[in-house]
Amino acid sequence: MQDATEEMGFVSTQELRAMEQSNATTQVVLKQNVVSANDNKSAEEKKNTLTVTDNRTGKQYTLPIFANTVDGNDVFKIKAPTGAGLRTYDPGYLNTCSTRSKICFIDGAKGILRYRGYPIEQLAEKSTFLEVAFLLVHGELPTAQQASYFNNRVMRHTYIHEELKKMMRSFRYDAHPMGMVMSTVSAMGTFHPEANPSLAGQDCYKDISLRNKQVHRALGTMSTMAAYAYRHRIGRPFVDPSNSENYAENFLYMLDRLNHKNFKPHPRLARALDVLFILHADHEQNASTAAMRHLTSTGVDVYSCLGGSVAALYGPRHGGANEAVVRMLEEIGDISNIPAFIEGVKNKTRRLMGFGHRVYKNYDPRARIIRTIAEEVFSILGKEPLIEVAVELERIALSDKYFIDRKLYPNVDFYSGLIYKAMGFPTDYFPVLFTIPRTAGWLAHWYEFIDDKDNRIVRPFQIYEGYGARDYVAENVRAKAPQVTAEIGSASSAESKRRSAGKDE
Repeated sequence: MQDATEEMGFVSTQELRAMEQSNATTQVVLKQNVVSANDNKSAEEKKNTLTVTDNRTGKQYTLPIFANTVDGNDVFKIKAPTGAGLRTYDPGYLNTCSTRSKICFIDGAKGILRYRGYPIEQLAEKSTFLEVAFLLVHGELPTAQQASYFNNRVMRHTYIHEELKKMMRSFRYDAHPMGMVMSTVSAMGTFHPEANPSLAGQDCYKDISLRNKQVHRALGTMSTMAAYAYRHRIGRPFVDPSNSENYAENFLYMLDRLNHKNFKPHPRLARALDVLFILHADHEQNASTAAMRHLTSTGVDVYSCLGGSVAALYGPRHGGANEAVVRMLEEIGDISNIPAFIEGVKNKTRRLMGFGHRVYKNYDPRARIIRTIAEEVFSILGKEPLIEVAVELERIALSDKYFIDRKLYPNVDFYSGLIYKAMGFPTDYFPVLFTIPRTAGWLAHWYEFIDDKDNRIVRPFQIYEGYGARDYVAENVRAKAPQVTAEIGSASSAESKRRSAGKDE
């Protein structure tokens, strides 16, 4: 007869004990699995660390590694015997990450460039500059409604104040176009006090509609200021924007329209320029973008930030590089002179411009696209005579062991200057053509910086190498010093010369 407890659904004492033993065994196994998982996790966490022994104190430190970087605050926890935290010395920020960003990705070793994850090759083929500008600023490609609204707002903000136009007319006839644009965009902030944190309050950019309006205005007016700088440069009256054209067409319209009421820019040239704008829209933490973030950290208005970024781009080691390429090719002059020029590069008496890059150790992906654009432009306007020199110089450099070993490949500047020259732009105008599209990238980083709660005002440290404390000495008893001349430098510049000469005494 079965046990009544079993018939009624109860468990017998023997079965209960067996179940308890089984549960105990299961719990042990579960605990072992948890311990094993924790051990694996612990091992993985240990794997992503850097162990440092400070030989000054004998102390050992374990620093977490994330995204292949070490947090500077963790490095500072390594203390000297005096208690001072350890810092890193990195001139030019060659190996320093100053921000987290989702805007632009570069893999220099593989020659990859992506905006918000999209390959630059696809965007250059299928997108437009204003669509890319929206992508950079807002993080996603726009819907049809978003694109229509964004394009409309940008193109409605292409007019600049009449007083700004007067200011641009007041520049000398031979003023550098880049200096004109830099000055005008900086002055623009004085016309919009509602967008100046110093006047409207430090939290004014928390108003997203106000912030977006500055994006539309900056993108729209930058092309107009650039066009006016060109017209002033060649002594022609300014042409008001046309709202019936797209962004690149409107820019060419303001550059070239004379008296013809129905003037239309060449559509293929406008498309070529639009693609060039896409290629130049952003490029990670370059000098001018870093300047944008640096200035944004102070809380200054966006137009002052843009003025500082334009100033950084003005430099020949940054935005003026394509201008330097054209001057180099003009100096070479003929294919027959290339071998002597190459030898000069190898023995350090000549500089090869348009090759190599701080980031790329492979062929710049933008340079491949630009070669195609160059052929398109030359098919319309005729071949630029210097292109033969450029092609032969590229062929020789890419087959020469000297350049191969140093991973010196053509960059975006090598062919872009030739395109601009073929389109009739003065050489000193090239950096302005870089400024227009890069405004989109600068604004994207401005937008991102404002929203990033980790960011603080930028304040790098220095290694002080000057005098220790010393007492003031009256003028009549000071040691005899060199006579003041136009060539006299500072103690620091003299020290720099000694170092460069290998005489660090």
